[in-house]
Amino acid sequence: MSKFSRLLLCVLLAGLTTAWAVAQDSDSDANSKAAVRTITGCLTKAGKNEYTLTAADGSTWEMHGNNSVDLASQVNHTVEIKGAVSHSKMHNMKEDEKNMAHDTGATKSHPEHGHLSPTEVRSVSESCSQ
Repeated sequence: MSKFSRLLLCVLLAGLTTAWAVAQDSDSDANSKAAVRTITGCLTKAGKNEYTLTAADGSTWEMHGNNSVDLASQVNHTVEIKGAVSHSKMHNMKEDEKNMAHDTGATKSHPEHGHLSPTEVRSVSESCSQ
């Protein structure tokens, strides 16, 4: 086998391995990378018409109240909120960078943080205690 054939075989093997790894990563992160998400957590008021949803995994989501979703009546309740992630592609890139920094040991904690435009809210519990 010539040097060129071995080099070509190595490049092909590396490419296939990379494609397989990316496919595995994409499957496991499919929901966490979705542009529309359903998140359950404690809803708190952060300011005038501003709210924060804190999920059990430590992720936090900033939201603004709107006419179609009544967040004010759900403050200090555990809720399930469905909404669109603001600037989802940029958000996912930022979260990927945080995960890479964590994987290299540069950071210890990497809870997700983003902005959500709520479209539905459902009460789970009238308190935030677990």
